[in-house]
Amino acid sequence: MTIIIDPQSSGIAGNMLIGAFVDLGADASELKEVMEKSAHDFGEVEVTFTKVSKHGIDSTFCHVEMLEHKHSVHFKDFISKIRELDLDEKVIDTACKIFERIAVAESRVHGKSLEEVHFHEVGASDAVADVIGSVYAYYSLGYDSQKIIGLPIAVGGGRVNTSHGTIPVPAPAVVEILKGAVMIGGPVASELATPTGSAIYMELCDEIKEFIPSVRPKKVGYGAGRKDFDHPNILRIIETGDVSESDRIDVIETNLDHLTGEEIGYLFDVLLDAGASDVSVTPIIMKKNRQGSLLKVISRRDNRENIIDTIFKETGSLGIRISPNMHRGIAKREFETKTFNVDGKDYDVTFKIGYVNGKVISRRPEFEDLKKIAKDTGLALKDVKELVG
Repeated sequence: MTIIIDPQSSGIAGNMLIGAFVDLGADASELKEVMEKSAHDFGEVEVTFTKVSKHGIDSTFCHVEMLEHKHSVHFKDFISKIRELDLDEKVIDTACKIFERIAVAESRVHGKSLEEVHFHEVGASDAVADVIGSVYAYYSLGYDSQKIIGLPIAVGGGRVNTSHGTIPVPAPAVVEILKGAVMIGGPVASELATPTGSAIYMELCDEIKEFIPSVRPKKVGYGAGRKDFDHPNILRIIETGDVSESDRIDVIETNLDHLTGEEIGYLFDVLLDAGASDVSVTPIIMKKNRQGSLLKVISRRDNRENIIDTIFKETGSLGIRISPNMHRGIAKREFETKTFNVDGKDYDVTFKIGYVNGKVISRRPEFEDLKKIAKDTGLALKDVKELVG
């Protein structure tokens, strides 16, 4: 399953995330208790959940009302208080990482060290409730075991009044936090992406994409924002089933004109042992009508450097071409082993089964297993293949 956080319509805030999580099945009563209790040492809050319609879209609005303001503390003391909360350790750790993102952004914007950043710059009691609530709901839904994809964030525009004066939208801290994400200006002259919501988004997302990948939507949750605009002020989170798996790969190539056939065969095996996903060698005509070979290697991105080093070492090539970040669609694969009795002896044959959209598209026996049976029995390979079906 893949989870898609979609803030393209109207940005992102902590309470919008919580609302969408509740829409997807998180327990509102449990969240209310956790959020109010967690924020207590930082200022009393009241949390309510209501169903609202935003331009015809039924959504959940999480309202966090601050009832009490307490004096600000330094960031270090603030984090110490968060770590004292009676919550699961993974919730605490993730919440602390989110607050650190906010604090680092504020420190860069205001030219302060992290130790100098005060609690009011990181967030007040409502921010504590938002962060703890979002993270608690995220884990309660089991999303920590799923891939989280974030889509571009609508950040709004115009200007906003703050304790530091009038600043542009998106706020400087938001821009710092969203480095590496994709921002969309507008669609209104208002602040749509808050520092808290942006930091939660950046911490939870495994990958940022411009568009929704090929997926099968299963369930959708909508979290409502406080303001009303001429468009739906909602955040959308989509639970999906993957239609197909996708690899991000590199295609690595070099021309060879100085290796013998035996040496190329050895290179083929060495590259597979080094973790290449696939290796092919194609005869080509090079400059001055020289005969040569094109070596093409498919590699996962995390193994790219190892493959390149292996090619340089084994071939002495002076140049290697890389086509990075290419994508290949691959069917879901499973392996099944069956036992066949041939000439009174049992042989295990492993079948590779390919699925797309839950349907079997191929079922092939492993060649090495067929070869072993043929050698042992003296049968022709084609007859063994026909025997095992």
